[in-house]
Amino acid sequence: MTTIATQQPNRQSLRLLTPYLRPYKTMAIVAPLLMLLEVAMDLFQPRLMQNIVDVGLAQLDMAYVLRTSLVMVGVATIGMLGGAGNGILSTRLGQDYGYDLREALYRRIQSLSLANLDRLGTGELVTRLTNDVTQIQEILVMVLRMLVRTPLLMVGALAMLILTSPRLSIIMLLLGPLVTVGLLQIHRRAHKLFTAVQQAIDGVNTVTQENLASVRVVKAFVRQRHEINRFQRAIDTLMQRFIHAERTVMLFGPMLMIAMNVGIVSVIWFGGRMVINGSAHVGQLLASINYLMITLSSLMMVGMMLTRLSRSMASAERLAEVLSSVPAIVDSPTALQELPGEGRIRLIDVGFAYGDESGAPVLSGINLEVEPGQTLAILGATGSGKSTLVHLIPRYYDTSAGSVLVDGVDVREVSQQTLRRTVGVVMQDPVLFTGTIRDNLRYGRPEASDAEIERAARMAQAHDFILSFPDGYDTLIGQRGVNLSGGQKQRLAIARALVTEPSILILDDSTSSVDGHRGAHPRGHRERYGRRHPHHCGAAHFQRAPRRQDHCAGGRAHRRPGHPRRTDDIQPRLSRDL
Repeated sequence: MTTIATQQPNRQSLRLLTPYLRPYKTMAIVAPLLMLLEVAMDLFQPRLMQNIVDVGLAQLDMAYVLRTSLVMVGVATIGMLGGAGNGILSTRLGQDYGYDLREALYRRIQSLSLANLDRLGTGELVTRLTNDVTQIQEILVMVLRMLVRTPLLMVGALAMLILTSPRLSIIMLLLGPLVTVGLLQIHRRAHKLFTAVQQAIDGVNTVTQENLASVRVVKAFVRQRHEINRFQRAIDTLMQRFIHAERTVMLFGPMLMIAMNVGIVSVIWFGGRMVINGSAHVGQLLASINYLMITLSSLMMVGMMLTRLSRSMASAERLAEVLSSVPAIVDSPTALQELPGEGRIRLIDVGFAYGDESGAPVLSGINLEVEPGQTLAILGATGSGKSTLVHLIPRYYDTSAGSVLVDGVDVREVSQQTLRRTVGVVMQDPVLFTGTIRDNLRYGRPEASDAEIERAARMAQAHDFILSFPDGYDTLIGQRGVNLSGGQKQRLAIARALVTEPSILILDDSTSSVDGHRGAHPRGHRERYGRRHPHHCGAAHFQRAPRRQDHCAGGRAHRRPGHPRRTDDIQPRLSRDL
């Protein structure tokens, strides 16, 4: 997986996220222009107030005061319309951008290989799709509103202060650089702190996801208190990191208040002396105080925005890491789009290791050949690499050494879509989706007819229990098949694979929850399925000895790193040897 370089994280992150703004460039241009209109109107108000004091009130010209007051109302109205337009456009842009960004992230995640996803936890990906995208949306809206308004207001107010009273503007020119240096130092520290905060949110999501997905196990072992303590530790870590980050960035608040108060007192002191000496007017002093407060308040808002920007940039780097990830398994430019469909498997000196090339080998020197119509059973101790071996056939992982051939073609020379339509897989842990039984059986082949679905269900011995439900095939399945037994879920998973009519069928311990009396039925129906499809080949993987196999294989399976068992041979055997 490609990781964003740490020395230039912000630039690379922005380069990856910016293209999603291009469809909305019109809104991105118009929104700041509307904010510019609001800022101009706000900056015009103190000058109008100065005229009221120095001209209207000084000359007792109430008509002038009334006219100028009406102008101030008109200016305020125009500024309000500009601000409202900016708010509408920036909010719409933020939502549209977030939609596109989440879709792009989800598409990227779907394109990643298992080797990539093994490095990214489920909880971390959930955080990136939700919280991290929300952070980017919020800062985008702020950029179009506050980070446009605030610098413009600050620069404009400073310019007006210089025009109103060049001598008093020296106070601001002395305070500004000192405050800016302090803000930049706090921003630099805040970036690291908020990166740690987002990682803590990953931890909370991971614990929550694991607990909710395994709630039955938790209750079966009466481990509710243990899980509560795990969650408390996760949220304690999040709270401590967030408090530490917020405590650091809050330092700029008192610093800016001190600077603001020093500036105001200084302007009143020196400005008052200028009024007494006759070198300035009262309205001029009031306008200078207003412009000074606008400038310092804007600087304070810049500090707050820098804090939010620090957190958002941490999220941007995490999102860019996903968007820049390159799938570990990709189709070759000349990948075949069709296979003969014979169902022949051949492994030649296959070796495999998880992780990089320096990782401990899981398989080495595996050689086997399965002809169409044959069934292969792979036996071995837990952790000896049986599932790893069968996962190489549909190319969930690439071999570290040797070749895997399907119908005489190296799987690396076949498109993944074609290969996985040829190879049907039923996993150890059957996963069903929320929806009807019919929708789940059609998952791999949406165009399958009702007759084809029923035929597959009969072969998997699922038809009878499906009809026992009041709604039959239209029965709603809860999340992860919560309203089904383990055996029922496994039978539906087998039927789902059979609906796709694969040339090769891999059953990865897929009948472990099927009762012994009916356990042979799926196997018998698979044989009838094979007779109707002469090119069918079933590669079956069981942890108990099957009744019938046709082939044997040689090779070496090494224990997984950290697994306590000794090194084992994978030894599929002929049925007569059993």
